[in-house]
Amino acid sequence: MAIIDWIIIAFFLVALTGIGFYFSKKSKNLEDYFLGGRSMPMWLVAFAAVGTSISAGTFVGSPQIAFDGNYTYIMMSVGAIFGGILAALVILPTLYKANSITIYGYIGNRFGNGSKTATSIMFLIGQLLTSGSRLFIAAIAVSVMLYGQISFSFLVISIILLGVISTIYTMAGGIKGLIYIDTFQILLVIGTGILSIILIYNAIPESFGEIIGTLRHAPEGNKLKLIDPSFSFAEPYNLMGALIACAIFKFAQFSTDHEFVQRQLTCRSVKKASVSLIWSQLISLPVVVIFMIIGSLLYIAYPHIMPQETVATIAQDSRDVFPQYICSSNVPAGIRGLMIVGLLAAALSSFNSAINSMTSSFVDDIYKPLRERFNRPEQTNKQKVRTSRIMVLGMGAVLTSFAIVACVMQEAGGQNLVDFALGIMSFSYAGMLGVFLCAVWTKRGNTVSVISALVVGALVVLALQPNILAGWSEPLFGTALNIAWPWWCPIGAVISFGVCCLGKSKQEPTICNK
Repeated sequence: MAIIDWIIIAFFLVALTGIGFYFSKKSKNLEDYFLGGRSMPMWLVAFAAVGTSISAGTFVGSPQIAFDGNYTYIMMSVGAIFGGILAALVILPTLYKANSITIYGYIGNRFGNGSKTATSIMFLIGQLLTSGSRLFIAAIAVSVMLYGQISFSFLVISIILLGVISTIYTMAGGIKGLIYIDTFQILLVIGTGILSIILIYNAIPESFGEIIGTLRHAPEGNKLKLIDPSFSFAEPYNLMGALIACAIFKFAQFSTDHEFVQRQLTCRSVKKASVSLIWSQLISLPVVVIFMIIGSLLYIAYPHIMPQETVATIAQDSRDVFPQYICSSNVPAGIRGLMIVGLLAAALSSFNSAINSMTSSFVDDIYKPLRERFNRPEQTNKQKVRTSRIMVLGMGAVLTSFAIVACVMQEAGGQNLVDFALGIMSFSYAGMLGVFLCAVWTKRGNTVSVISALVVGALVVLALQPNILAGWSEPLFGTALNIAWPWWCPIGAVISFGVCCLGKSKQEPTICNK
C-alpha cells in the first residue's frame, strides 16, 4: 500500500479514539455509560443500529455469497424487516418500560434474580461465539491487507490488532460515543460500497447488457436469481426460509440480544425506540444489496483484472474475494485507503457494540449482585463507571481470544462466512427467545424452568448441526435430514418455550432496580 493509504487509515483510527475520549467525560453514572441517559435522537440510534447489524460479515461475506451463488440471500433482509416490526410491537415496549440497565433485568423482575443471571450468562456465551466470528471475518481482510494472504498465523495477528483498537475507544466513550462512532462508520461503509461498484464496473470491458446476460446464464446457474419458491427446509434463503425462519431468527435477535436492544433503549421514548428499530432494518436492506452487487461484478471482472494465480486461488477459497480486489493494483492509492477504512468501519462497529453490551450485562446482572451479596457494594457513580471501563478491557481481551477460536471452527466446518456467523448465534437465541416469550405472553415459569429452557434450546440447536443431525436422523427416519441454519432458532425456541412454561410461577413480580 502507498503512504497515502496508511495516512488515511491512521487518521481514521485516531478520529475514532478521539471521539471515544471526548465522550468519556460525559458519562457520570452507569445509565449514562451504558444507556446514554436515554436521551439519544431516534435517527442517530437508527443509523447506529445499522452499524451493529452490518458487520464485516456483510462487507466481506455478502460479496462471497454473490460471487459463488445468487441473490436469494437478499430475502433474508426482507425477513429482517418483518422480524424488526414484530419485535417493535411485541417485546420492545415491555423491555423499555422495565427501566433496567440491561434487558435481562426484565427477566429478573419476571422470574427472579437467578433467572436474570442465567439468561445474562447465556447471552455472554452466545456473544463470545457470535462476536468472535465477526472479528475473525474482519481479520480475513486485514490479513490480506497486511500480508497478502489468509494463513492462520496472519489471521491471529490481525485479530489481535483489531481487538486492541476497538477495545480502547469502546472503553473510553461508553454508549454515547459508540452511537456517534457507529453512525459515522456506517456512512463510511455505504460510501465505500458505492465507490467499489463504480470502480469495478468501469474495469469490466463488457456492456451492461452483456454483464446481465453473463450473470443470468452462468455455468453455476442464474446468479441474478432473487426468489427461490422451493419448499425445502435444507435451503436457507428460499422464500419459506427467508420470510418465516429468518424473520423469527431476527425477531429473536431484536428481542433477546442486548447488543441490539441496547441501542433502542437509549432513545427518549418507547415509540422512538420502536421506530428506530424498524428504520434500521429498512436502511440495512439496500446496504446488503450494494455488497451483493460488488460480488456479482467481481465474478465478471476477476478474469480480466486479476492475476491468473489469484483467480485460481479464489476459485478454491472465495472468502477473501473482495479484500483481494481492494489490495490489488486495480484500486488507486488513496481510494484503497478509503476502502480499507470502510472495511475497518464495518468490522469495528459490530465488535465495539458487542464489547459494550457484554460489559453492561456482566456488570449489572452478575458483578453488582455478587458484590452486594458479599456486602461490598460500590458507593459512588465514579467508582461504578471506573469499574465498568476496566471490565470493558477484560471483555475485549476475552472476545479477541474467542475470535481465534472462531477461526479454527470456521475452517473446520467449511461454511461460507455469513452462514457461519449467523448460524452460530442460534445456540443462545433459541433458548432466550423461548424464555422471553414465556415472560411476555404467559404467567408461567420460574428460575428452574428458565435455566432448563436455556439449556434445552442450546442442545436442540446442537442436535440440528449437519453432521450430528445426519447421525441420528438416518437410523430414525431412514434418511439423513438436512435443516438449514435459519430453522435452528425457531425449532429450538418452540421447544424452549414449552419447557419454560412447565414451571409454575413461585413469586409475584418485583420491581427491577436500575
